[in-house]
Parts: sequence; C-alpha cells; structure tokens
Amino acid sequence: MVGLWFLDGQAHDRVHEVAEALDLSPGQLKAITHLVGVDGVRMGDLAGQWGCDASYITTLADALEMRGLVRRTADPRDRRVKMVVLTPSGRLLHDRAFAMLSEPPAFIDALSASEQRTLRDLMRKLATADAAPRRASA
Repeated sequence: MVGLWFLDGQAHDRVHEVAEALDLSPGQLKAITHLVGVDGVRMGDLAGQWGCDASYITTLADALEMRGLVRRTADPRDRRVKMVVLTPSGRLLHDRAFAMLSEPPAFIDALSASEQRTLRDLMRKLATADAAPRRASA
C-alpha cells in the first residue's frame, strides 16, 4: 500500500523551510496564500474554512498586520465584521513564497523528463478535479 509520502520528508519540510526563510510561521504563510487574489477575507470565514478558533485567526492577523503584510478593514456588507486584506508588501512576500514553493524538490530528479511531464499533467488533472464544484450524494 502506498503511504502518504507527501506528509513526510522533503515535501513536508518545504513549507516549514519557506516559512522560516521568510520569518513567518506556517500559519502566517497559509494565511497569506489564502488572501492573494481576493479583495479580502472575513476573519470568521477563515476560521470556518480552517476549522479553527477565531482567536487563532486574530493572532495571525495581529502578527501579519504588525509587519505591514495585511490590514484589517470593515466588511462593506456589514461594518461590524472585520476582513483581512493583503497589502502590497504582503503580495510581494506571497510572490517570493510562491516562487520558493514552486521550485521542484530534489527527489523529482528520480523521474525522467517524460515522467516529470506525466506527473505534471496528472497533478493538473487532480487540481482541476479538486476545484470542481462538489456534487451532492445521490
């Protein structure tokens, strides 16, 4: 049986290494990746998506805001609700993190160029399937 190899070794350590190189916690790095490309996310929505306590999101937002990577703003639909928005500095840091995370790990060299292309194509197919709307069970 094939194990969950991506939870071990280089692939697992990569997020932690990139976060450390950028002086972020893994949670802060995750937050930045969830904020890119959107006009902000409700803090409560992040807590719900991640299945964590809202106070954890507040702690992440506090740390990122102190570094000038995010700012808090009122939700235009409900001014009582706070949203987190990436700043230009936050976008630049995200781009650096994305570039670092996009570098293939050394173990990919175990595959031939043809096998690497096949793996790329299969991973794209899986990513597309994962992003597709979920169908209700029959």
